[in-house]
Amino acid sequence: MSNFSHCNEEGRPKMVDISQKDITTRTAIAKSTLSLSNELFEAIEDGLIKKGDPLQVAQIAGIMAAKKTADVIPMCHPVMLQGSDFTFNYEKKENGYDLIIHATVKCSGKTGVEMEALTAVSVAALTFYDMCKAVDKTMVIKETFIVQKTGGKSGDFFHKQ
Repeated sequence: MSNFSHCNEEGRPKMVDISQKDITTRTAIAKSTLSLSNELFEAIEDGLIKKGDPLQVAQIAGIMAAKKTADVIPMCHPVMLQGSDFTFNYEKKENGYDLIIHATVKCSGKTGVEMEALTAVSVAALTFYDMCKAVDKTMVIKETFIVQKTGGKSGDFFHKQ
């Protein structure tokens, strides 16, 4: 017999049964940060990225990723999302810029949307990199984490940044 929540009695992986959990409104906000060069920031501002607007494409990719989280994270339940939105902000740094990406994901359901929010910002960051790598291969995708989550049995969580 296994003591792990995601293993069956034979010790093999299983998806946890959430059928008895209450439906509550659940939200999660995740954050990812990318560092980029002054040259790339200027190219974006001047509309010189040949593939198109990297923020628009990153946002669409992030929304798509949030909806497909259960397809790539083995123990995630498919969640019927009711909302997903993004903010993108540039912060000037000593040797370039940081792009701060926030994804907010919401549903009414029996399980949380933290993984959907994390997947959304991660794929948005990767897509931004893909869109801009011809100009700046030195971009670094830095920390990615849950900023806050609300709803569910475990209650609310706010990351102390």
